[in-house]
Amino acid sequence: MDHQSSITAFTVRVFIVSIGAACFLPATHAQTADLSGRYQCVQVKVQEKVQACSAAPLILKNDGHFELRGWEGSYLVNGQWVELSDSLLKARAKIEPGHKISLRYYGKNGLVEMIYERRVAELGKTALG
Repeated sequence: MDHQSSITAFTVRVFIVSIGAACFLPATHAQTADLSGRYQCVQVKVQEKVQACSAAPLILKNDGHFELRGWEGSYLVNGQWVELSDSLLKARAKIEPGHKISLRYYGKNGLVEMIYERRVAELGKTALG
C-alpha cells in the first residue's frame, strides 16, 4: 500500500469512527426551559432613570415563535439567554430570577433596559408564573 492510499484509508476510518461516536453521544438541546407565556413590561431604564413601563408585552409561544411590538420571529433558550431573531435582526435577552426577562438595546437616547415579568391569568385572577 502506498503512502497516498494509507492516508486515504486512515481518513475514512477516522470519519467512520466520528460518525459512530456521534450516534452514542447524548443529544443536546439549547431549549431546556419552557419560558413560553406572556411577559408584561414592568420597568424601563433609560439614561440611568428607572420608570414604570407600559410597552406592549413580550409573548413567547410554545412553538418557538415570539411577538414584541409588531416584531415577530423565533426564539431559542440558550443557557441564561433568550435569543430572539427574524431574518434580519437578532437580540439577546437575559433570563433573570423571579420569572423576569431583561432586554437591553441601544435606542436614540442611549442604552435602554426593559424588564419583562411573566404573568399567568387563570380564572379571572392574575398571579406570577
